[in-house]
Amino acid sequence: MGVEEQFMRRALELARRGVGWTSPNPCVGAVLVRGHRVLGEGWHRGAGLPHAEIEALQDAKRRGHTPVEATLYVTLEPCCTQGRTPPCTEAIMAAGIRRVVVGATDPNPRHRGRGLRMLRAAGLQVTQGVLAEEARDLNKAFARWITTGRPWVIVKTAMSADGKIATASGDSRWITSVAARTLTHRMRAEVDALLVSAGTVVRDDPQLTVRHGVHGRQPWRVVVDARGRSPRTARLFRDAWRHRTVVVTTAKSSPSWRAWLAQQGVTVLVVAADGEHVNLRALLVALGSLEITSVMVEAGGDLVWALLDAGLVDELCWIYAPRILGGRAAPTAVDGVGVKRVRHAIRLRKVRWEPLPDHQLMLRAEVTR
Repeated sequence: MGVEEQFMRRALELARRGVGWTSPNPCVGAVLVRGHRVLGEGWHRGAGLPHAEIEALQDAKRRGHTPVEATLYVTLEPCCTQGRTPPCTEAIMAAGIRRVVVGATDPNPRHRGRGLRMLRAAGLQVTQGVLAEEARDLNKAFARWITTGRPWVIVKTAMSADGKIATASGDSRWITSVAARTLTHRMRAEVDALLVSAGTVVRDDPQLTVRHGVHGRQPWRVVVDARGRSPRTARLFRDAWRHRTVVVTTAKSSPSWRAWLAQQGVTVLVVAADGEHVNLRALLVALGSLEITSVMVEAGGDLVWALLDAGLVDELCWIYAPRILGGRAAPTAVDGVGVKRVRHAIRLRKVRWEPLPDHQLMLRAEVTR
C-alpha cells in the first residue's frame, strides 16, 4: 500500500466515526501530514460543527505543529461555499498547506469540482481519486439526497431460511437471535429514518427505537398510512420519541385524526395518493424535504414489493436465520404481484454474504435500477 493510500485509509477510518451523526452533511475525515509524520487529524462530527479539514488544522495547533507546506488528505472535496460553516477552501489556503489529496469529488452540484479548481488556481497541488470508490460509498446516501432530493432507501428484513418473516398465524418473535437484533439496532443508529406501514403499526405496535445497548442518535420514525388506520393508542404516538415520528398520509385520512396526531407532536405530511395508497415517490420527496438522507424500511412484503417495483429501493439487507417456518399463508420478505418473467427479475449488484453469530447469514447488496 502506497503512502497516499495509507493516509487516505486513515482519513476514511476517521470519517466513519461520523456515521449516524453528520446528516444532512456527508461524513468526512482528514489527516494533515508533513513527510510521513501526522500533524493533526479530524472528522466531521455533526451539521453546524467544524468540518474535518478544520478539525485537523485545530488538532495540529493543539499538538504544537504548523500546517505550512504540509499535505492534507481528505476523503471528500473541501467545500467552497458558505453554509452552516465557512468554506474550507479559504481555511486551507490561509493555512499555507502545500498539497491536498482528495478521495471523492463532492456530489453537491454547488461544489462539484469547484473547490478543487479554486485550490489549484491558488497554487496548491491537488491530487484526486485516491480510494475514490470507498470514499464515494461512504456518502452514497448524501449523494442520492443532494442530487435528487430523495433519501437512500435500504430494505432490512429478518427471515427464516425459507424466506418467511412470520408464521401463518402471524408470530414473528423471534426468528433471529439477540446478536442479529443488536446488529439491527446498530443499523438503526446509522440512518436518518425508519419506515413502516400502517399494517405493521396495527399488527405489531413497534417502538422503532435504538436499544439493545446501542448508543446513537434516535432516527425519525416514519409511518406510511394512506387512510389513517394507525390507532391513537400506538406507542409511536405516545412515547417520549413521538416528536421524532412522521406520519405520511393522503387526503383520504380523517382530518380529525391528522389534527390529533399534530397535537401530540407528530409531524403529519399529506402527499398525493396513488389509488388507495400513498404515492411512494412523493413520500420520499417529502422525507427529503425534512433533510432525511437515508431510510431503513422495516415493513411487510407488500410495501417492500411496491418500493422495489417502483425502482425506489437502493440497497437490501436480509438476515437469514437457520430455521424453516413453511406455510403457504406465511408472509414472505417480498410479496405483491411480482414479475411475470424471470428475465424481468430485479437484479442485485455488489452482493456480499456475511456470516453472523448463531449460524445466521446476512446478505447485503445494492439494487440495480
